[in-house]
Amino acid sequence: MTVRVVVADDQELVRAGFGMILDAQPDIEVVAEAGDGAQAVAAVREHRPDVLLLDIRMPVMDGIEAARVVCGEGDCRVLMLTTFDLDDYVYDALRAGASGFLLKDVRRDDLVHAVRVVAAGESLLAPAITTKLIAEFTSRAAAPRPAGPPPERLAALTARERETLRLIARGLSNAEIARELVVSEHTVKTHVSNVLTKLGLRDRVQAVIAAYETGLTVPGGH
Repeated sequence: MTVRVVVADDQELVRAGFGMILDAQPDIEVVAEAGDGAQAVAAVREHRPDVLLLDIRMPVMDGIEAARVVCGEGDCRVLMLTTFDLDDYVYDALRAGASGFLLKDVRRDDLVHAVRVVAAGESLLAPAITTKLIAEFTSRAAAPRPAGPPPERLAALTARERETLRLIARGLSNAEIARELVVSEHTVKTHVSNVLTKLGLRDRVQAVIAAYETGLTVPGGH
């Protein structure tokens, strides 16, 4: 199956570079490019891609708002690009529905892998972005929590599902969770699916957010 991608970045050389790398793959097709957030939304509506590779900072309509519109209108997965050191909006972009983040200096193979992972319905965060996400929760600890699954919603989870959610929030893969819980990966996949379904979450990224917002996991905790 071919993964259809729209590449959106306001820098033409960056946009063209990512487009060439992805288009060179036998299972990936770049169906459109966009130079601002509004163009990105229009391209997604016209071409119905599987993945939108989207710069977090865009003219006309910023990447966060574009992600919110795209994720709210269909099944296209959003993979956001960031320079990290300059961006303070990781949390807001995840809340908007982004399925993952990549740094703009990402290696060629990692870019291709990320697009395939997100297209398959998984989520992906660069390690540095995960660190920033947790730091963001730490800095917001004294502020009112944004809307999210209230703590009482966790009552719908079994004890093993709550433990699975806690381990997801620590950034563990299914294989790592399986080793931690001493169960099979198939069992872990079932637990993860149950967690997402019961809490009404889109993917693992939103599961991380839910774990922190409900107090199941705290910054610096395990």
